[in-house]
Amino acid sequence: MNKYDEQIIVVDRETIFSTEKNAFNGFISIEDQRALEIYETLSKYTVKRRGDMEEDPSYKQLISYCILENEHDEILVYERLSGGGEARLHGLSSIGIGGHMNELGEATIENVLLENAKRELEEEVGLENINLNQLSLIGFINDDGNEVGRVHIGLVFKLKVQSKDVEVKETDTLKIDWHQSSTLLQNATYESWSQLIIEQLFAVGH
Repeated sequence: MNKYDEQIIVVDRETIFSTEKNAFNGFISIEDQRALEIYETLSKYTVKRRGDMEEDPSYKQLISYCILENEHDEILVYERLSGGGEARLHGLSSIGIGGHMNELGEATIENVLLENAKRELEEEVGLENINLNQLSLIGFINDDGNEVGRVHIGLVFKLKVQSKDVEVKETDTLKIDWHQSSTLLQNATYESWSQLIIEQLFAVGH
């Protein structure tokens, strides 16, 4: 199937941001009142064709974005290579593993979010037997300042893993490495979501 024909989960912007009352740029913690209210809107999602949504900022595509931390308290960083799907992000590094979300029948919204995040981790970095209870939603990331960001919102998860359990399945699309959180900004050029999260969560002084 052409990736643009994929049926994905979206929430219209007016609903997800409560008519802009909860609009934000950057990362907000799940403890932020705006984040709590945004979470409550997610069950009002609809399913649309991805290709139609890529150019329609009146909808936000829900994206799982999972930060992996290993036994040495290092953060997984990966670089998108030219074989990857989103040409606008080639050559940029990221700390979030994830992707678009799909509907899962009669599942609760919590299960929809977690199962989609789990599937992406299995597909991208080979993580198996993930305990959904250990996948914690820590906040949301949004950046309306560029054309990719305007049509997406990221659900930021964090998961503690063993380094040995992580491997790149598609070596033509991703290259991975582990870095101490305090040195993340020294090592790479990041796509905007990762840059914003690192500045707000991992920058020295936080």
